[in-house]
Order: sequence, then structure tokens, then C-alpha cells
Amino acid sequence: MEVGIVGKPNVGKSTLFNALTLLDATMAPYPFTTVKPNRGVAAIRCPCPHTELGTPCTPGNAACRNGVRWVPVSLVDVAGLVPGAHEGRGLGNQFLNDLSVADGFVQVVDGSGATDPEGQPAPPGSQDPAREVDWLGEELAYWVTGIFEREFDRHAKRVELEGEKVEEFLEHRFTGLKFPPSAISAALREAPIDRDHPSRWSADDRHRLARALLNAAKPRAVALNKCDRIAPARAEETAAAVAPIPLVPTSAEAELTLRRAQRAGLVDYSPGDPTFRVVDAGRLSTAQARALEELRAVLAAWGSTGVQRLLEGLVFGPLRRIVVFPVEDETRWTDSKGRVLPDAFLVPADTPARTVAFRVHTDLGENFLRAIDGRTHRALGADHPLAAGAVVRFVTKR
Repeated sequence: MEVGIVGKPNVGKSTLFNALTLLDATMAPYPFTTVKPNRGVAAIRCPCPHTELGTPCTPGNAACRNGVRWVPVSLVDVAGLVPGAHEGRGLGNQFLNDLSVADGFVQVVDGSGATDPEGQPAPPGSQDPAREVDWLGEELAYWVTGIFEREFDRHAKRVELEGEKVEEFLEHRFTGLKFPPSAISAALREAPIDRDHPSRWSADDRHRLARALLNAAKPRAVALNKCDRIAPARAEETAAAVAPIPLVPTSAEAELTLRRAQRAGLVDYSPGDPTFRVVDAGRLSTAQARALEELRAVLAAWGSTGVQRLLEGLVFGPLRRIVVFPVEDETRWTDSKGRVLPDAFLVPADTPARTVAFRVHTDLGENFLRAIDGRTHRALGADHPLAAGAVVRFVTKR
């Protein structure tokens, strides 16, 4: 799966991307620092089942630290969005095309209200982060509407003449945007339109349907960034204004500093933790020591930098992903080489066993007979949904 990092210029998108991936994408306090999209891999946490087994795991695709598995998630950080991007303003068309395959979005906003809609510095508190959330949603909806309306009348009449289901019509229409059938069905329930006569849909109908499709297929979470420059009451006020879109106060700069300090061996810090420990105070310069104490104050005020909580909240929340652990021996939880719980896979919640088998390897799906639950040793049928944290063996015809 892939999460897109979006927002207007100069709000900290690339800083957040770097904090999550440590890839050092270009950062600077001026608009359009990012032109080509930055791609990298972040990680989200889940309990590792090896603690139940009493045997250390042998992690392959997902690291394990102190009983916590760090499961990879792809990120893309795209060029900043300005009002009118769907009409080509700024780097709008390029920005939107880069987002087409993302499963969901993290929208970064300047919580201090010190960046205008064009990404230029403004007096602190002069800009409303909640309005920023609203207009980005509208830009995305206009983008989808624009795709929708290409030769719409001709296609709508064909659907009516041939008796094609509107769900199939929409799925074909938005193939490149990864709108799954479940999201299309949810959007049709939300948007009150005439399913049998798409040729009668007005421009407003199509725009409402585009918004509903985005809400269902590509959910957003908001990073209220630069939270170290605002009061908690301001964050609560903004969260209430943008609800039901989830909002997390973040300090991407603080998180990036801590992760770099951890990598340099200066501190003992795990992403998402509420504090950190200085490894050797004698190695720190006066400036470094002062900076770390300032970061400690941020963590004390907010409970964490918010960065890890933001990504995990989106993935496990609106995106409804779970982690499963495929094995070849359901008793010892090992693969064919004797490695304990080598892999962790991120899949949509309620995914049937056979679909997960396909995800692990095509042969497993094509030759699927049944799955075996590693905890209960019960046989699971092809359509049985796997639970979060499932340890499962796939039994095949050969």
C-alpha cells in the first residue's frame, strides 16, 4: 500500500517524509522545494507474535525490536498544492497525477497559521488551518470530477443503452485511481443520485459523487504540524472544525531531529515514544544539549511528536489495514528454512484467506485448499476473513 503526503507548499511535508523514512529529501523554507515526487518506506508498529511463542523471531521484511514488529509502508511526497491546482496552477496537474495510486493521504497543514495559501510566510495565527483542510478536499474532488467528465455524456448514454450497472461503469471509469468496488458502493449510498440514468446527473451530482468516492476510497488524516508553536486548545479547536477527518498534532522537525540523533548514537529513542534517553551527555555540544532539552519539553507537552501516531492512525483506522504472519509450519511458526515468523504482511481488514494467500505468492492462491490458524489449529476456508495478528499456514494442492 502507498500513502501520499500532501498539502500546500512550505508546511513541512518533506520534513515529515524525512522523519518517517530518513531519506533526507530536500527541505527549505520556500515554496515548491519538492518538484519531483520523493518516494520512500516508513514503518508502522504491531505486536510480534513471537512473544506468545517464547522463541525469538527471525524477521525478514519487517524488523522486530523488543517484541514490536515494524511493518513497511510506502510513502510518496509530492509537489505542494495551491488553490486552483486542478486547473493547472502551481504544479497542480503533476501533483495530482503523482497521487493517483495512493491508497490514502496525510495532509500536512501549518498549525501555527503562518503560511499563506501560496506557501509564502505570513504572520503567525493569520491563516486558518481548518480552511486549508477544506480547500484541499475540494481540489481533490475537482480533480476526480475532471477525470469523470471526460466524454461523460457519450459514456453515460452507452451505459443506459447497454444496461451496464453503474458500479461497473464507475469502476472502469476510475481504473487508474484504484477505487475498489466496496468504495464505489459506499459512495453511491452516500451520494443521492439516479443510478439508472447517469445521463441525467448534473455537474453538482458528479461533484458530490467525486467527493464521496474520495472519502470512501482515499481517506485523509491531517497532520497539524508545528504543534510546538501553538497551544493545545488551538489544536482541539482545529480538530473539531475538520471532524470527522482525523487530526493529530505533529512536530515533524522534532521527530526528524530525534531520529537522526538516534541514528548517530546520541540518544536512545524509539519513534512514537513519549520521551528519550541521552546515551552519553559528554558527547553533546552545548547547542545539542539545549536542543534536546527543548525537544523533551515538546514531548512532555504533547505526549509524543505525533508523527508515528499519525501514520499508524491512518493505516489502522480509516485505511482499515491489519498485519498477518504467514508461516509454513503452524506449530512452530516457521518457514521452510526454520525461520520463526519471518514475514509480516499488511492487508485490508476482513480479507479472505485465499486472497491473502495470493498476496503472499500466486501459487499459494491458485492451489489453495485451506488455511490453518497457527493459534487454534483450526482449518479456515477460502472465504474466511483473517484476523489482525493472525499466524496462518496455507495448505495447497501440491
